[in-house]
Amino acid sequence: MFDFLAKTGRRAAPRRRTAAALLAGAAATALLATPLSAQTLKVVMHSSLRVLDPIITTAYMSRNHGYMVFDTLFALDEEYNIKPQMAEGYTVSDDGLTYTITLRDGLLFHDGAPVTATDVIASLKRWGERDGMGQKLMSQIASWDAPDDKTVVITLSEPYGLLMDSIAKPSSNVPFIMPARLAETPSTEGVPEQIGSGPFKFVQDEFQPGVKAVYEKFEEYVPRDEPPSWASGGKVVKVDRVEWIVMADAQTAMNAIMSGEIDYWEAPPYDLLPVLETVPDLTIHVINKMGSTTIGRYNFLHPPFDDLKVRQAAMIAMNQQDVMDAMIGNPDYYTICGAMFMCGTPLETEVGAEGVMEKDDLDKAKALLAESSYDGTPLVIMHPTDVGSLRTQPVVAAQAFRDAGFNVDLQAMDWQTLVGRRASQAPISENGWNMFFTTWVGADVFNPIANNMVNGKGSDGGWFGWPDMPEAEELRDAYAKAATVEEQKEIAEKLQAFAYENAMYIPLGQFTAPAAWTGKIEGVLDGPAPFFWNISKSE
Repeated sequence: MFDFLAKTGRRAAPRRRTAAALLAGAAATALLATPLSAQTLKVVMHSSLRVLDPIITTAYMSRNHGYMVFDTLFALDEEYNIKPQMAEGYTVSDDGLTYTITLRDGLLFHDGAPVTATDVIASLKRWGERDGMGQKLMSQIASWDAPDDKTVVITLSEPYGLLMDSIAKPSSNVPFIMPARLAETPSTEGVPEQIGSGPFKFVQDEFQPGVKAVYEKFEEYVPRDEPPSWASGGKVVKVDRVEWIVMADAQTAMNAIMSGEIDYWEAPPYDLLPVLETVPDLTIHVINKMGSTTIGRYNFLHPPFDDLKVRQAAMIAMNQQDVMDAMIGNPDYYTICGAMFMCGTPLETEVGAEGVMEKDDLDKAKALLAESSYDGTPLVIMHPTDVGSLRTQPVVAAQAFRDAGFNVDLQAMDWQTLVGRRASQAPISENGWNMFFTTWVGADVFNPIANNMVNGKGSDGGWFGWPDMPEAEELRDAYAKAATVEEQKEIAEKLQAFAYENAMYIPLGQFTAPAAWTGKIEGVLDGPAPFFWNISKSE
């Protein structure tokens, strides 16, 4: 269906270890102690885990945590087919308005309570308040019913072809199922407990934010009989524990995986790959072959990015080549791509993308800025320094913006601090922000309903940055109701043209990122997220 990039390559030699890195390594080594009787998978993820609720944020660490603790009604396999997961199956009425979903036997939450239809409905309603696809789906639902503990009945107000695609959504926000008592928590607040029905239990007593997160096998979990494929099929846990150990220093993590102190490294920096590729019995592999995109997002609520000309000036001042060269370096791992719904997909188009795909036009950017309301107030750009895939873009942007005539305040912080701060709609004078950069896996942006950056709902249901653009919502509604693939493509092209014209965000390139693991482990699955079931470890 898709022609995605999944290449490998080499780059420059790694940096020398500093004294700080050596100290960090010593501290990290101390964290590796674990009960000798437990078979433990030790993992370094791309960031630390702080926000535990995967519904209140789109942050990937929270999504990854969600896949450990919670389960989903349906899931996508590697061929993009929708498969039952917690569901036994479903039926659709002849008029296309009523979906009846039956839960499979043996579903238990970690506290021993059975999973019921009431839990499912409460969870989907809460997810639907936050997620872009969920919001569209909720607007089409006339009623929810639970005629018994194992049956969920969803009645639509009119036929809606994306219902199953929505509740099988594989990435942020994932429609995870939790107990109704937790799902009743307002969707603006984190749930008070981490109780799911997924294959792992969260070990709250051992959780040290910024240091370590621990998961234990849920012995009462009943896997499906099918082989695992992406997030679908049998989630068979083959280790006793999984520990996510924070090693912010890449040199420390590299030494740890080379010495066998850790088993799996989710996102080694590109400049260290040449060294890792020489290590015997170490696998370097791209698990997300669909790839990812990196983007810049404005805050539309406050000056100066409430002015279209200022946003356009910032977009024109940047170009993808500079970002990809600085962020990735090796062209085997990236492509210049102006498609807001990913290159290599049926919705790929370059309409409107000239401003980001071509070399920056500083004269034009300066002219737009001169015509705008910009008064020289510093742009507050949030700069996460602890995530390799996110630390470069703000630096490139800061220089490009300064060259175009902006005053820039580049504020360093860790990613989890940024995740919390970007939710604030406060003015800049009250610890607000003007811009941040992030990355999305392709599964989160490959159509207009999934792609949060073309959500035009503003501060009432929009994604961080909150553009209030009713025309974008009209186009997204039209896409959701389109009867043919051709009609979907036409609407998606119109929406992309609108999004570029109004500078809803800045697409900055498409890339793949390999993970690394030692020869001690087998069974690592491909997918849009790292999955830790099916992995076995030899001693």
